[in-house]
Amino acid sequence: MTDSRAAATPPHPKDAWPALWALVIGFFMILVDTTIVSVANPAIKAALDPATNNLDNVVWVTSAYLLTYSVPLLITGRLGDRFGPKNIYLVGLAIFTAASLACGLSTSLGMLIAARAVQGLGAAMMTPQTMAVITRTFPADRRGAAMGLWGATAGVATLVGPLAGGLLVDGFGWEWIFYINVPVGIVAFVLAWRLVPKLPTSPHRFDIPGVVLSALALFLIVFGLQEGEHFDWAPWVWGMVVTGVVVLAVFVWTQRRTTREPLVPLDLFRERNFSVANVAIAAVGFTVTSMALPQMFYLQLARGLTPTESALLLIPLAILSGVLAPFAGRLLDRTDPRVLLVPGLLLVAGSLVLYSALIFADAAIWAFLVPAALMGIGNAGMWGPLATTATRNLPPRQAGAGAGIYNTTRTVGSVIGSASIAAFMQARLEANLPGAGDATSGFGSEGLPAQIVGGFSTAMGQALILPILVSLVGLVAVLFMRRPSVIPRRGDRAADAPAAASAPAAAGE
Repeated sequence: MTDSRAAATPPHPKDAWPALWALVIGFFMILVDTTIVSVANPAIKAALDPATNNLDNVVWVTSAYLLTYSVPLLITGRLGDRFGPKNIYLVGLAIFTAASLACGLSTSLGMLIAARAVQGLGAAMMTPQTMAVITRTFPADRRGAAMGLWGATAGVATLVGPLAGGLLVDGFGWEWIFYINVPVGIVAFVLAWRLVPKLPTSPHRFDIPGVVLSALALFLIVFGLQEGEHFDWAPWVWGMVVTGVVVLAVFVWTQRRTTREPLVPLDLFRERNFSVANVAIAAVGFTVTSMALPQMFYLQLARGLTPTESALLLIPLAILSGVLAPFAGRLLDRTDPRVLLVPGLLLVAGSLVLYSALIFADAAIWAFLVPAALMGIGNAGMWGPLATTATRNLPPRQAGAGAGIYNTTRTVGSVIGSASIAAFMQARLEANLPGAGDATSGFGSEGLPAQIVGGFSTAMGQALILPILVSLVGLVAVLFMRRPSVIPRRGDRAADAPAAASAPAAAGE
């Protein structure tokens, strides 16, 4: 095939950095928009859903976004391969920015959840393109440093999101956590338009039945988990979850048997490190999403901190993660990924254990800076190394598909974590404050009556047990990684040749 798709050539590695920085701005905005909502949840609940004590209502502001973000990732990765990562990224960024404006203009919880769902669709179009560009423009011996920037972006976003959310909620109102995306989105669009190159594309067929089956399976599972506590775990709720699991199994079966190009190329999972990295990133997504809710509800409602004050406690996390992640990426280019991943995941799990212990002890507020610091160090050895390990051996023609799979598993983990923590928090509240779900006044943003602070705090501390256990699942998974083959040193032409030559070859397939 010789057409305009083959005319584009990949940039030289030194020219790939400006393109990556332009894409990272949008990726950063996506991550900020996830973490920023965790701080604003109490304010959103007080403004749009003040009459109930069911925390799962406001959690759908996060879950709707994560659901519509995760479901299309498999196909949006392929869209990037077919039409070019730049084009798909720009369309997604435009949708995301417009939906952010709609979120800020929402006057009811239902309107906000609907706008967040559209926002998730835009994010789904953007995310795989960042990893695909790294895979296709950076040779293997430089990819760790590039993924280090990707990991640092995640770390810094954990600070900027909650801190910006706290400042905006306190100063202007919860609506401004969404309005702020509009000018940032416009700047990101202009930079991506100018700096991101047009990469060669490959023809792909799209597995529409696979898209439908995967979407149906995820919806049934997540909706069942999210609403289970609200409906007292009625038999039909369990039926939805079980049906979702069955549909998911059917989806995997069809992917294996399809004679056309599958939505998920299962042969990618023959690479052990790719498979293990996907399991681990699902556990990481679950942990990071689920730990934020009990932390923020405890700090703001039980301890009376403002959103800004509670976000300031995350400063050590973001600073250490942002500073250390690039160094971890460079080290990963020369070592076994387990050298970074095992201590990283151990530190994350340990920090959550310490956080829970501090809640039970009613510790001084400053003490919560300690687990935040430990988590920051752990994050540096977790995000970038997992992404690098997953994408190191991906064939360029399937860079988008691999990035879509990886980001899908990460985000599905986040969706399930968000849904599960809501149910678990509600269960712990019922256990420690019997009748809390039937009370006539809701948990507002002005703190709690003194007589229930103890029970509420205990419930939030117990809720952290869930992300602790799941983080340990990720730790066990990475132990099964194998040391990758030796990567040639920088400057070795043999190492650079595949990255430079593969894209034109793929375009002609």
